[in-house]
Amino acid sequence: MPWFVLALAVVVLFVAIWLIVPAPTMMLLPLAVGGPEISPLLMVPALLVAVLAWRGGGRPRPVSLALSAAAVVLFAIPIAQYPRSAPFSFTTLVAGLDLGQSRLTRDVPFGAPGGVPLTVDIYQPMRGGPYPAIVQIYGGAWQRGVPGNDAPFAARLAASGYVVFAIDYRKAPAWKWPAQLDDVQAALAWVRVHASEYSADAAQLALFGRSAGGQLAVVAGLQDPGVTAIISFYGPVNLTHGWHYPPRPDPIGSRAVLEAYIGGTPDQMPERYQQASPITFVSATAPRTLLIYGSRDHIVQPHYGRNLHAALTAAGANSEFVEIPWGDHAFDALPAGLSGQLSLFHVERFLADVFKR
Repeated sequence: MPWFVLALAVVVLFVAIWLIVPAPTMMLLPLAVGGPEISPLLMVPALLVAVLAWRGGGRPRPVSLALSAAAVVLFAIPIAQYPRSAPFSFTTLVAGLDLGQSRLTRDVPFGAPGGVPLTVDIYQPMRGGPYPAIVQIYGGAWQRGVPGNDAPFAARLAASGYVVFAIDYRKAPAWKWPAQLDDVQAALAWVRVHASEYSADAAQLALFGRSAGGQLAVVAGLQDPGVTAIISFYGPVNLTHGWHYPPRPDPIGSRAVLEAYIGGTPDQMPERYQQASPITFVSATAPRTLLIYGSRDHIVQPHYGRNLHAALTAAGANSEFVEIPWGDHAFDALPAGLSGQLSLFHVERFLADVFKR
């Protein structure tokens, strides 16, 4: 039994260590992303192992107790860092996010550029509108993803009184920049024409993107005077700088990802890198912007978000920046997790203020 308890202590500490150590590979990234988000739940087995170690005997006892106690401390970090000004529900963490009631229309075609069929999933409130429109753009290194990504978040926003258009776009490496921007702009044009068919008000329109989708949302939104607001979760900001200074560790191979997207290196294609960088289009006329980044993100480091926020503010635009201390990249992958609840709180508050709801 003492050796079994030691094995359990090793396991819980292995899971906990990725709350402070950056994931060096894609295989370990889920632990680094998900661990902090469910840390209150992971605290339970860690405490049980600590109790077993305390009550047990044998030579492994001191080591088992030390390892399990260390795991408890690590799992407590995100809990201690959670802002007291924001709501948190342990029930939601266990039972899942309350999505409310909404209607979903899947796979509505909006274009076929280059012979690639593109569709949009539309989430609507149950009652008639009109409601503000939110165009949601998924992430995935510009190479992966479908409009159905982030469905719980979209459904929750629809239940709260918004029409969410979750759009598709062409993927790298088969399609290089600016094909993806062209697709976002085509989707925006389609939404403006068809908004009333889905109880949406095209005059009240927000762009909301995550990671690669965040980059597309900001680049498109900063160049479109008809966009009311922009929300970006952990979106790239300066692609040239990102290529020259990749994160360490770099679990996704950032340079290869950027080259597949843009079509070469910054030295080979400086203009493309510049035009694909949100920081290029900052101006005083920028829409209201909400930027949310994780402090532990080693794919899109949070200083990029801080830099974009500073540039927008210096230009005279209205920008809000939120940094989640325990958050890694894709911190909202678990919508009911700590970051999922916190980011939803900020998004709902931001949208309510923008659209006076």
